[in-house]
Amino acid sequence: MLKLLSGGRLLPNCKSNYFPKPFCSIRYLRTSSYSNIPNFIQISSNESGSNDQGIDIDLLFHSSTNTHLAKRLHALLIVLGKVQSLFISTRLLNLYSNLGNICLCQQTFDHITKKDVYTWNSIISAYVRNGIPSEAVNCLYKMLKYEVKPDFYTFPPVLKACWNLNDGSRIHSLILKTGLEWDVFVAASLVHMYCRFGLFDAAYQIFTNMPYRDMGCWNAIISGFCQNGKGEKALEVLDEMKLEGIKMDSVTVSTILPVCAQMDDMVQGRLTHLYVIKHGLEHDLFVGNAFINFYAKFGEVEHAQKVFDSLVIRDLISWNSIIAAYEQNNNPDYALNFFNKMQMDGFKPDLLTIVSIASSIAQSRDSQSSRCVHGFIQRRCWFEKDVIIGNAVVDMYAKLGDADSARKLFDKILLKDVVSWNTMITGYGQNGLANEAIDVYHTMVEIEHVTPNQGTLASIIPAYAHIGALKEGTTTHGRVLKTGQLLDVFIGTCLIDLYGKCGDMEDTMKLFYEVPKSSSVPWNAVISCLGIHGHGETSLKLFRNMLDDGVQPDTITFISLLSACSHSGLVEQGEWCFNVMQNDYGIKPSLKHYGCLVDLLGRAGQLEKAYNFIKNMPLQPDASVWGALLGACRIHGNADLGKLALDRLLEVDPDNVGYYILLSNIYANAGKWDGVNRVRSLANSKGLKKTPGWSSIELNNKMEVFYTGNYSHPQCDQIYEELENLMTKMKILGYIPDYSFVLQDVEEDEKQHILTSHSERLAIAYGIINTPARTPIRIFKNLRIPSIIHTVPIFLLYELVFWEVPLLHLIKILQTSGLQVMSAFRASLLLVPFKLPSTTPTYTIAFAFASTCLRNLQLQVYKRRNKRMTTNDNAEVELRSFLSNRLDPLGQPSREIMGIMGQFMQV
Repeated sequence: MLKLLSGGRLLPNCKSNYFPKPFCSIRYLRTSSYSNIPNFIQISSNESGSNDQGIDIDLLFHSSTNTHLAKRLHALLIVLGKVQSLFISTRLLNLYSNLGNICLCQQTFDHITKKDVYTWNSIISAYVRNGIPSEAVNCLYKMLKYEVKPDFYTFPPVLKACWNLNDGSRIHSLILKTGLEWDVFVAASLVHMYCRFGLFDAAYQIFTNMPYRDMGCWNAIISGFCQNGKGEKALEVLDEMKLEGIKMDSVTVSTILPVCAQMDDMVQGRLTHLYVIKHGLEHDLFVGNAFINFYAKFGEVEHAQKVFDSLVIRDLISWNSIIAAYEQNNNPDYALNFFNKMQMDGFKPDLLTIVSIASSIAQSRDSQSSRCVHGFIQRRCWFEKDVIIGNAVVDMYAKLGDADSARKLFDKILLKDVVSWNTMITGYGQNGLANEAIDVYHTMVEIEHVTPNQGTLASIIPAYAHIGALKEGTTTHGRVLKTGQLLDVFIGTCLIDLYGKCGDMEDTMKLFYEVPKSSSVPWNAVISCLGIHGHGETSLKLFRNMLDDGVQPDTITFISLLSACSHSGLVEQGEWCFNVMQNDYGIKPSLKHYGCLVDLLGRAGQLEKAYNFIKNMPLQPDASVWGALLGACRIHGNADLGKLALDRLLEVDPDNVGYYILLSNIYANAGKWDGVNRVRSLANSKGLKKTPGWSSIELNNKMEVFYTGNYSHPQCDQIYEELENLMTKMKILGYIPDYSFVLQDVEEDEKQHILTSHSERLAIAYGIINTPARTPIRIFKNLRIPSIIHTVPIFLLYELVFWEVPLLHLIKILQTSGLQVMSAFRASLLLVPFKLPSTTPTYTIAFAFASTCLRNLQLQVYKRRNKRMTTNDNAEVELRSFLSNRLDPLGQPSREIMGIMGQFMQV
C-alpha cells in the first residue's frame, strides 16, 4: 500500500486506468522518500476532509462511480488515517449505499466505534434504499438500545420501511414521546404509512391536525389516497388545497393524473393540462411523462405524441411511456419504431422497455423478432434479475401461438409469482389448450406460497367452459364464494359464461342477477348465452332492460344481439339492431357485425340478399364474412354461390381447411362426387388436414373424449352394444336414418355404420351406461353438430321414458364454437322447438315428447309423398299453441294430449 502511494513498483498501476483522472493526478504520488509520508499523514488527518497537500477528498468521493473505485478510495483513506474520522467513515458508508453494495456498507458501519445519530440514520437509509426494510426497522430498535436518541431525520425512512402495523404503531408512539409528531417531514411520513395500511381516517386526522402544512404534506396525503385506490378522496383534498391558495407543483400534477385516468375523468385531466400550461409546467419532465401516460390510457395517442414532442429533455421514462402508449393502443409498428429511435438517441432499454416491446411483437405476430428479444434478455441475465420480464416473454410466446416455447421458458423461471402462473394458464387458454391450462392450475393450487387471485380465476373459468367441465367449474365457483369475489364483475361474468355454455341457463340467470351490472360486460355475457340457446326474444328483452338501467351498450353488445337474432331466425329484429347501433349510438360496424348480419340473412335462406349486402359493404370483407355466406350455402344447398364464396375465402384465408370441408359437403349433398374429390385433392395438395371432431362427457370429475369410430375405449363393446339396442328401439318408434348426412360415396351398410359410430352417439351411450336414473347427461363438442344428431336424442329420450321408466335422461349436446346449443328440449330441422314450465310433471313431459315424435313421423310421411313441410309452416305454430295452452291449471295432461298419445301409439 505504501509502495502505491510513494512511487514504488506498484505506482504504474495508478497510471493504467485503475483510478479515474482525479486519482491519477494526485500530487502526493511522487517518487520522493518515505520520510515525507508521515508528515503528510499527520498534516492531513483533520476532520474536515479538506484539500491538504493538494488532496481533494470531495473530488475523490464524487469520482468513485463504482464499487471497485470505492474500495480503492477506502484503502487510501485507511492509509491516510481518515477512517478514524466519524464524518469520513459515515460518508464512506453512504457511498457504498449509493452504489448498492449493502455488505460493504454494513462492514463499514460495524468498524465505526462511536456511532452518533447521523451514522445510525445513514445505515437506516442504506437499508431502505437497497430494499431491505426489515433491517432498517431493526436498526431503529438497536439504536434505542445503545441510547442514541432519534431525530427528525431518523423517522421518515423508518416509516417508509415499516410493513407491519404493529411496528408502525410502536414507531408512532416513539415519535409522540420524542415530540416530533408535528415535524413536517415526520408527519408526512406518518400519513404515507397509514395510507399504505389502509387506515385513511388516521392518516387524514394526522394531516388535518398539523399546525403547518407545506407542499410536501399536501402531496403526501394526495399520493397516499391515489396509490390506494381512493381517487375521489384525493380529488377532494386537491380541491381543499386549491381553496387554501396553494398551487399545484410538478409532483402534485404527476400524482393526480393517474387518478383521473383510473376514474375515466377526462375533463379533470384536461383542466389539469390547462393549469400546467398556464403556470409554465408543461416542459417539466415529470409532468410531461405523466401526461403521456394519461392520454395513452384514454386512447388519445396523438395527444401523447404531441406532449412527447414538446419535451425539451427526455429521459428513459419518457421513451418507455411513448412506447407503452402505442403498445397499449394496439399500434405495435409505431412502438417498435420508437424503440429504434430511442436506441439511436443513446438510451439503453431497461426491463420496462422490453416488457412493452415483447407485447408489441406479439401484436405484430413477428415470430422472428421474438427470438431476438429472447436472446437480448438472455445475454443480460434479466430472467434471473426480475420475474416480470420472464412473465412478459411467456405471454409473448403464448400470444404468438407458440405454447411450447412459452412452457419451456415458464419452467425455467425459478421464483414464479402468481402472475407467472396466471400468464401460463391464460396462454394455454388462448391457444385452445384448455386441458393443459387446467393441469397448470391444479399444480398451482398445490403450491403453498402461491395463492390464486382474481386473475387466476378469470383465466381458469373460461378453460372449464371451453371443454364443458361444469363440475370442476362449480368447484371453482365454490372457491369464488369462499373468497368473496363473486361481486367482481370479471369473475362473475366468467361464471355466467361457464354456466351458459354448459347449458345451465337457470344458474346463468341467477348469477346474472347477483353480480354488479353497472357495466356492459355481464349484460353482454348473458345476452350471448341466451342467444346461442336460441332465446333471441329474451336477449332482446334483456337489451331493453339494459337500456332502462342506464347502461351504455358497446360494440360487443351488438355482436351478441346480432348473433342471438341469427340463431333464432329474427331477421327483422337483427336488422333493427344493426341500424340502432349506427344511428342511435354512433357505433361503426366492424367486420364482426357485418359477419353476424350475413349469417343472419343466410340462415334465413336470403342468400341473394346476403350476397348483395356483402358487395355493398364499405369495408373489405374478411374470412368471417365470406365464411358466414359459405355456411349458409351449405345449409341451403346452393353450390354455385358456395363456390364463389370459397374463391373469395381462398384469397383472404387460404390455409383454413374448414372452408374446403364446407364446399366439399355442399357438393356431397348435391351428389356431385367429382366436385367432392376435386376440393379434397386441393386441400391435400396444400397440406391441410381436417381438425378431428370429438365429443366429451364429464363423469366422476373426469373428462372422457370420444372420436368417430373410436374402438380404443375400455368399455367399447358395451357402448356399441348399447347403441345397437337403442337404434333398434328407436326404429320401432319410427326413427328412419337420414343417410344424406353421410358425406361419403359408400354403400348403405357402410353409411349405417358411420352413423352409428358418430362421436356424439358414443358419448351418449357411455353416459347412459355409467349414470344412474334421472342424471343429466351433457355432451360437449368441439365442432358444429350435424342435424342428424339433433333428432336422435329426442327419440332416445322418448324411448328412455317409455321403455325404461323411470330412467329419464336429459341429454344436452353442446358446442364449443358457441354457435348453437341443442338440448333434449330443442330439436331442429324436422322437430319443432317447444318450452315447458319447470314444474311440469314427468309424465306430461313424456306426453309432450310423444307429440313431438308424432309430428316428426307426420313430416316424414309428407316427405314420402313429395310434399315439402318445414318448421316455418303452420305446424310449428299449432304445436307451440298446443303445448302452451292445452294443459290444465294443475299442469295435468288434457284429453287432447291423451288423444295425440293414442295416435302416436297407433302409428
